[in-house]
Amino acid sequence: MKTAIITGASSGLGREYFKVLTEIYPDIEEFWLVARRENRLRELAESVPNAKCLILPLDLTKTEAVELYRQKLEEKKPEVEILICNAGFGKLGDAVDIPVVDQTDMVTLNCTALTAVTLLTIPYMKKGSSIIEVASIAAFSPTPRMTVYSSTKAYVLSFARGLRRELKEKGINVLAVCPGPMDTEFFDVADAKGRSKLLQIMPRCSVREVAYRSVVQARKGKGVYTNKSIYKFYRILTKLLPDSVTMRKL
Repeated sequence: MKTAIITGASSGLGREYFKVLTEIYPDIEEFWLVARRENRLRELAESVPNAKCLILPLDLTKTEAVELYRQKLEEKKPEVEILICNAGFGKLGDAVDIPVVDQTDMVTLNCTALTAVTLLTIPYMKKGSSIIEVASIAAFSPTPRMTVYSSTKAYVLSFARGLRRELKEKGINVLAVCPGPMDTEFFDVADAKGRSKLLQIMPRCSVREVAYRSVVQARKGKGVYTNKSIYKFYRILTKLLPDSVTMRKL
């Protein structure tokens, strides 16, 4: 059964990815929606009545949740057309002031779970399939006051680029999405509202545009997608200049 899998599907960018895929992937027979909040996932599935959905209410920071995901793959043996690893979160503040459990959960979800889900899914993918790994412009340079978050996203970008090269012969493309700030629940979870002048003035990216264009770019075989000219320019600068010049405290 041709399948699309989305982690972090219960809100924000993940929800938009689901809507985009139902529009431009007409051959998808089943959508796997993965996130912690089952009620949100069911509401999302019901918003597109014609889409067959498998609801997987999993907290991917837990080892047992990743094992349940592996078991579901083994049980259903889907033909995965596209995998979107969107689950993740950030926290704003000096690293020493943020609870250690939040910081380690961030690493677990943003890096460990993303790696596990990706590697577990690849055996169920064929030539022409796509993987989208959601990173951030924070991946391009260290970001003081979001130190752990930016470090995790640098991992996601590096992982996606290396894996893309490894999977090239199999015809499976891997795209790293590196958007700027978007108006989603991310800022509530990060406790960032009103606590960073720089974040307040940074241009917002359209959630719809990021989802739609990144899926299109993934299908075209591209490796990295960043929207808005200002953030594309920033990406270039971080390649040309040392971190001591490009990094800014939020």
